[in-house]
Amino acid sequence: MTTPRDPQSDPADGAPLHAPAPNGPQAGAGSAAGGLPAPYGPRAVADAAVGDPPPPQTAVSPGPPTADPRWARPAFLALLLATGVLYLCNLHASGYANSFYSAAVQAGSQSWKAFFFGSLDAANAITVDKPPAALWPMALSVRLFGLNSWAILVPEVLMGVGTVAVVHASVRRRSGPGAALLAGAVLALTPVAALMFRFNNPDALLALLMAVACHLVVRALEDGRTRWLVWAGVAVGFAFLTKTLQAFLILPALAAVYAVCAPVRPRKRFAQLALATVALVVSGGWWVAVVELWPASSRPYIGGSQNNSFLELTFGYNGLGRLNGDETGSVGGGGAPGGGGRWGETGWDRMFNDDIGGQISWLLPAALILLVAGLVLSRKAGRTDVTRAAFLVWGGSLLTTAVVFSFMAGIFHQYYTVALAPYVAAVTGMGAAALWHRRRETWAALTLAATVTATAAWGYVLLHRTPDYLPWLRWLVLVGGLTAALGLVFAGRAGRRVVLAAAGLGVAASLAGPTAYTLSTVREGHSGSIVTAGPASTGRGGGPGGGGGPQNGAPPGADGNGPSQNGGFPGGGPGQDGFGAPPGADGTTPPGGAGTTTEAPGRGPRGGGAGMGGLLGGTDVDAEARELLEAGAAGHTWAAAAVGAQNAASYQLATGEPVMAIGGFNGTDPSPTLAQFQQYVKDGRIHYFVSGGGAGAGGGGTGRGGGSGTGAASRITAWVQSHFTHVTAGSVTFYDLTRPTSDS
Repeated sequence: MTTPRDPQSDPADGAPLHAPAPNGPQAGAGSAAGGLPAPYGPRAVADAAVGDPPPPQTAVSPGPPTADPRWARPAFLALLLATGVLYLCNLHASGYANSFYSAAVQAGSQSWKAFFFGSLDAANAITVDKPPAALWPMALSVRLFGLNSWAILVPEVLMGVGTVAVVHASVRRRSGPGAALLAGAVLALTPVAALMFRFNNPDALLALLMAVACHLVVRALEDGRTRWLVWAGVAVGFAFLTKTLQAFLILPALAAVYAVCAPVRPRKRFAQLALATVALVVSGGWWVAVVELWPASSRPYIGGSQNNSFLELTFGYNGLGRLNGDETGSVGGGGAPGGGGRWGETGWDRMFNDDIGGQISWLLPAALILLVAGLVLSRKAGRTDVTRAAFLVWGGSLLTTAVVFSFMAGIFHQYYTVALAPYVAAVTGMGAAALWHRRRETWAALTLAATVTATAAWGYVLLHRTPDYLPWLRWLVLVGGLTAALGLVFAGRAGRRVVLAAAGLGVAASLAGPTAYTLSTVREGHSGSIVTAGPASTGRGGGPGGGGGPQNGAPPGADGNGPSQNGGFPGGGPGQDGFGAPPGADGTTPPGGAGTTTEAPGRGPRGGGAGMGGLLGGTDVDAEARELLEAGAAGHTWAAAAVGAQNAASYQLATGEPVMAIGGFNGTDPSPTLAQFQQYVKDGRIHYFVSGGGAGAGGGGTGRGGGSGTGAASRITAWVQSHFTHVTAGSVTFYDLTRPTSDS
């Protein structure tokens, strides 16, 4: 056998070193030197299935086989089917989930202009505080099937199934169908993944697009073809249109790996990266260019910004502000490294702490151990070794994202960690397969045993944090994991059945904890802006990021979403936790304020932060209030106006009529100004003003304190209360903007 030449000395001008194998790529040069097994061939698959070690390696790995073993495709389809069924179970229990985004979906289903901009209402007063890509699939679904919980949330479920499929496909190409099934199962059973792929926040689409980008970069590393890298750029561009700069967290890792490991000449590598950058800019920038060039007077205000600019939103509130905590218009401060803040403590252990550990970290120790093992196995491989490059792509994405999440001082919620789930799953699957093939070597067997031991021990710790939830399970996980680890220590000398039994027990013990938390998540409905997976724990009520609020009138903590009725904020809401005065210009909540919650017939569970005047979660709209708004809506652009987007969204979803969200999500955006609102009222465009509202109604201050720098929401509230007649419908007070008081 001859050893392949390094690309640096290959005379071909930028051509791949070796032709790809039929129906799949070849392995990069140097696989034999690194000691990594072939990705998989018919013999290797059989060996993995029966527990025999793989055959000795030759110079170049043969690449994927031309045909999968018989069980591979049925097992893959079963994985996707099981994921879909699991995520669809009890889906209706979440109702409209996050009413903030559901209202924007409703608006987009009624108005193409609202669809394009991501407006909160069909009359296009203000947008959500994110770009609109995540809203588009849901809005199209609602256009087809009508406004209901299933039409909104089923697209999210499909994104979850798609993400599992992408991770499976990527791991299968490098490590075989067994490793791919393990990776897919790890992803599907991650609690925060089960939460967010059943919820209508942008994070579901972001996770899918990030997984697609990683997969495409690995494909490009296999054969050096430009098209894969360009498509990866497109995926990241649309991820930017999903959640702005969070999409760029993995770019340094992806670019660095391709620049070093691609099987083409350096000049072509950098030309390809330049083309991918152009693709990213075009796919992510076209919408930004349209918005920035569109006359501001004829488009909605850019929610979350302080000067009606999407660029300011991107680099401020949704950008650097998330890192340093300096977020103008935010409702909470950040945390200094190692210190506390309204968004939890920052530091290297943040992904493992009481707030976040149960969401994502079950297999995180295993992934870190297996990442190191995979890189050690390939340490002597050639520069273009694809298996090592795959570890670097997925592992690099995992590390960069986890580090940023651990130390960012601005707004941070537990569910953000769903972005880590595809990376954890892929690294776990590939690393486990690599060590399994080398299990007859003592160090590999010991590493496998250490991985299972660490996973079982950490699973015990996480389960112990919810001592009343399946108390027997933590002991089963610990004992089962340690038993499996003992069997794996002797993997090189034990019989085939013993080794397979130990491996199966190790997988079962590792997945038992996250599976239990996932089933707990699926059993409960989730609503509001801040939601968490798994059963309630004492660690998730002390700051933002606690439960989504009570479901269907259940007492706090009874729904598995956390112990706080106020969206996870301590103290009970504005005026009690330092967020400013309660809703209302005079510092008091008007009778029947927006914090009232009752069940709207046919609307599903609501709640989730209503204790902050509707800031963090929608409120239920009773029949009398709904009838009042519907009866007078015909002659007006907006049936009502309310401070805070969640507050406005509740009334819009209940009536189907546009409701203006004064001040955007937090009530702190300077839109509309008092003068603009007065002109709307003079022109008869708004019928009612809903008493109560978000943080901005409380007045003054700048930045984080509840109230925009201009105090627009508080001034509007004061003007309305002093100039217009109030009327009570059910338990809510409205001001009729067509009926001024006698002294006005």
